[in-house]
Amino acid sequence: MLSHPGGSHVLIIVQNLPVPLDRRVWLECQALTAAGYRVSVICPKGPGDAGYELLDGVELYKYRPAPAARGLLSYAWEFAYSWVRTAVLARKIWRRAPFAVMQACNPPDTYWALALRYRRRGVRFVYDQHDLNPEVFVSRFGEPTGVVSRTQYAMLCWLERRTYRAADHVISTNNSYRRVAMSRGAKHPRDVTVVRSGPDTVAMQPIAPDSTLRRGREHLAVYLGIMGPQDGVDIALRALDHLVHKLGRQDVHLALLGFGDCYDELVALTTELGLDDYVTFTGRAGPELIEAYLSTADVGVQPDPFNPLNDVSTMNKTMEYMSYAVPVVAFDLTETRVSAGDTARYVEHGDLIGFATAIGELLDDPERRAAMGAAARSRAVAELDWKPQRDKYVHVYDGLLGRSRAAAGR
Repeated sequence: MLSHPGGSHVLIIVQNLPVPLDRRVWLECQALTAAGYRVSVICPKGPGDAGYELLDGVELYKYRPAPAARGLLSYAWEFAYSWVRTAVLARKIWRRAPFAVMQACNPPDTYWALALRYRRRGVRFVYDQHDLNPEVFVSRFGEPTGVVSRTQYAMLCWLERRTYRAADHVISTNNSYRRVAMSRGAKHPRDVTVVRSGPDTVAMQPIAPDSTLRRGREHLAVYLGIMGPQDGVDIALRALDHLVHKLGRQDVHLALLGFGDCYDELVALTTELGLDDYVTFTGRAGPELIEAYLSTADVGVQPDPFNPLNDVSTMNKTMEYMSYAVPVVAFDLTETRVSAGDTARYVEHGDLIGFATAIGELLDDPERRAAMGAAARSRAVAELDWKPQRDKYVHVYDGLLGRSRAAAGR
């Protein structure tokens, strides 16, 4: 049994990814344990995961995930199933060692109801807002017009409001999200802290490239991340199609690292475009695979199109490209500029040919690639690194629980 001072146990709830695959949440777990907190996590299982694991001092409680959701009813079932499984595990954890704080990482915005059950026992609630769910809905399905879609949208807005209202503190991933928490969520500025999803640049730095990952071609472009309808991975494939079939280039290979709702559709699109020999799908990618590909990549692509969600969201993929000194091609989005500054090649919204052209120009200019990569790495280390974010994150918990760092050290 782990030994920690009373009142220092934190329960973190994640539904959309296993931990430690969710890199942001895993960094948060490590920050809290290093600061003397006991940390338990409830999340779905990944392939081959055990129901319980003690990993680097963090207790991981996992449940079998619900089948992939496709429609309204299946999403409702997934949310209800995951909520109940999480509630059962939370009760089990409470019986073993009561927790002082519950942190819910969205999506979805449903765990405020569980937090309220524990509030009468003195448990504080932290809302770690990874996504703006109303904007996710509009970005995936368009503006709601019919009765059903308006009802769904209204429900998401209601759930978000309830989560804001229940939260003792909100953690936002950037200032755009913070403004939403203070306006739409009516939170006081002192109750909202920006903790960016900064990379750990000590751990994430280039190693020797692996030329086999280029699959016999001169250049390697990489996409890293979730493959959902709003992520624009099809744009990366269509840009590659333009390079290969319109411009006649045979010197570039594209690696797509990740998974998501559109994975099967993207595999089918690759075949439809005649790009099977030019594309590698890795599926779920762990740290070692990411390190190998990003250490070999010539260009990192961020094809996320402009929409209400993407424009105000911080893209973890971009900061990870930068950590590995990989030059970035991206559409010109507000928060992407905050992350990458002038170290990325920006393309006007919706310009597919321009996106392909930008990739091709970088591939043909090794000196520019090297300069952009070096500048990106320097910016990642100096301005985006996780360490200052870690300190702000721990400060939220110290403030909620009345702990000083000196007392925590003792």
